Amino acid sequence: MAEPLPDLAMHAVVLDCPQTEPLVQFWSAALGYVTWFEPFGQFAGLKPPPDDPRRGLALIFQKVPEAKVVKNRAHVDYDAADRAAEVERLIRLGGTVVREVDEGPGMRWTVMADPAGNEFCVAQR
Repeated sequence: MAEPLPDLAMHAVVLDCPQTEPLVQFWSAALGYVTWFEPFGQFAGLKPPPDDPRRGLALIFQKVPEAKVVKNRAHVDYDAADRAAEVERLIRLGGTVVREVDEGPGMRWTVMADPAGNEFCVAQR
């Protein structure tokens, strides 16, 4: 008899930041997300719009006192039909390019950082 599936489901990614508002602005524009909950205490939240067929995980921003000092131990990967155009758009929104990675055919992506320094990758779909 098979074991029942665990009763866990991913529903959000939490990003640490010195201030929540810059990340709310950046990620809502970057992903087209809408307010999940208004900032309160040290938290703010965004979620995909209900009619978005891509859906995706919600984002929670947690205000922390310490600055980011080393590479993230985990990060989110995104893909786009036109990676270069998306990277340029994200730069205009306040993101920065950390480095370009080229590991051969079909293995090229851009490592970026949001305004708080949290890394994420953008690959070609």
